Amino acid sequence: MLIHALASYYDILAKAGKVLPEGYSNVKVHYKVCLSEEGKIEEIISCQKPTERLVGKGKVKIIWEPQNMVLPQRTEKPGIDANIIEHRPLYLFGLNYEKEMLSSQDRTQKAKKSHDAFVRDNLEFLESLESPVIRAYRNFLQNWNPEEETDNRFLLDLGKEYAKSSYAFCLSGFPDQLLHEDAQIRERWEEWYRKRSQEGEDVWVSQCAVSGEQALIARIHSKIKGVYGGLPTGTVLINFNNPSENSYGNEQSYNSNISEQIMRKYTEALNYLLESQNHKILLDDMTIVFWAMNPEETCEDVVLAMFLGQSDQMDADQTEQMMKRLLEDARKGNLLSDRLRSTDQIEPDVDFYMVGLKPNSSRLSVKFIYRKKYAEVLWNVARFQEDLQISEEIRPVPLARIKAEMLSPKSKNTTVNPAVLTKIFEAMIYGSGYPEVLLDTIVRRVKTDTELKVNRVRAGIIKACLNRNKKEEWKVALDKENQNPAYVCGRLFAVLEKLQQDASDNSLNRTIKDAYFASASSRPVTVFPKLMKLAQNHLNKSKYPVFYNKQIGEIICQLENEFPETLSLADQGRFIIGYYQQYQSFFNNKGKEEMEEEENGN
Repeated sequence: MLIHALASYYDILAKAGKVLPEGYSNVKVHYKVCLSEEGKIEEIISCQKPTERLVGKGKVKIIWEPQNMVLPQRTEKPGIDANIIEHRPLYLFGLNYEKEMLSSQDRTQKAKKSHDAFVRDNLEFLESLESPVIRAYRNFLQNWNPEEETDNRFLLDLGKEYAKSSYAFCLSGFPDQLLHEDAQIRERWEEWYRKRSQEGEDVWVSQCAVSGEQALIARIHSKIKGVYGGLPTGTVLINFNNPSENSYGNEQSYNSNISEQIMRKYTEALNYLLESQNHKILLDDMTIVFWAMNPEETCEDVVLAMFLGQSDQMDADQTEQMMKRLLEDARKGNLLSDRLRSTDQIEPDVDFYMVGLKPNSSRLSVKFIYRKKYAEVLWNVARFQEDLQISEEIRPVPLARIKAEMLSPKSKNTTVNPAVLTKIFEAMIYGSGYPEVLLDTIVRRVKTDTELKVNRVRAGIIKACLNRNKKEEWKVALDKENQNPAYVCGRLFAVLEKLQQDASDNSLNRTIKDAYFASASSRPVTVFPKLMKLAQNHLNKSKYPVFYNKQIGEIICQLENEFPETLSLADQGRFIIGYYQQYQSFFNNKGKEEMEEEENGN
């Protein structure tokens, strides 16, 4: 399904002019080599541009980004194999970089062999072609002698950048007229590429497993770049290296029976997606790629905002308004196809894909692949966000925040089990239940973390798990009609803590939450009698004794004067929700007015 979907997406991108034509590939070029008419290097100029990147908390770092150029298709075969219009320094200059010195000495002779192959293939390719830049390049090929250029000042000035950079050629004085953009070069290359594709000792024609057509089968698949943790040179999605993986005498990717055309399409499409920040997110060490079968990117932009709470194409206000509209529709059950069309989004019936990728030692591993209609995805993501809301104020919860709340602030571990993250994704995309370990983890974090116990995200995650897994309906604000003993105990604990804080004019470094929260949420009967005695002392010092006395009395009545002995995991979650909603109610205008009214006898 994945290969077919990517190949189909390539066709959509090709019609929109968003992917490369056949026979070409993108190269990130760092420097332009300016040649004289005689082929001498007269200058090497940088074509990198400064880009601001956010690193850490609010810190901005300037990164010098290489320029993306379209060159004749790069070789990806192992061993020595030169490109036409080469960009790699070992082939171009035949020099290694060792101990801050350029050297032509190489025990394996790899540099010499690489340069010789490059010169031979490119001179053959350039035969009979004539233009100023081509003549300069031909002269460079014929006259450059690596052994005589070890002290070349232009290369030495590059320092360590020499070996890890890519290069393009131009005629000195004309830096914008690049060799690979010459019309004769392009015409010759396209003719050369067509002939090369139809020849060779490795030609294998069979039925393509994806298209079903008789076609030339790909022996080696192009590499995929941009996956977190993958090799800098790229990682393959499909390959067969071990004899035990072969069948019927087939070698390498002949075992997969995927045609050259389909191989090129799916690799180009996947590399296109991985290059764009609008089509991928990183969660721990998993790269998640998503796309809609549509050339527009409105769908991806909306879903990106839903995933992360932000978007490159929408500012904070636009994202917030979009989220409010969608979540309000989700609450009303009004997120239907006609409604989606009226919000200026793309057609809701297009297919939407999500793929989780992780590299291993030899290839990419596909952790999951989901396919849904865009309307269904948007509906499920909106409901996912709605589950996480714990107050009337709509505030999107990014996935990275959910993951962060699962980790101990004191632990050096920054990763979550990928299986758990995958289950959370399934809950978001398919509307299925949350993993049981999510509730267990968040409740444990609330009970054991010393500095941070309960916040809106943790309370929201617990509410979401109870809503979906236990089929309960929790409100987004304090529910005084809720008679659940665990919820009521949580409310009582919040009232007792707020009473203690008011009695001390908020001057305490530690409250009953720091000392008793974990035990109160697990075994209320062992803790609350002690807290009730403390409350009597606090009432005498409070500015609002009538208000607090009434609050405590009403809650005790709901418990029928009996505290639960123990609370299950789900009940501990209900306790936390009751605590959070009751405590937050003290800080809204209604709560403050109620305090004053009770105390004044109104």
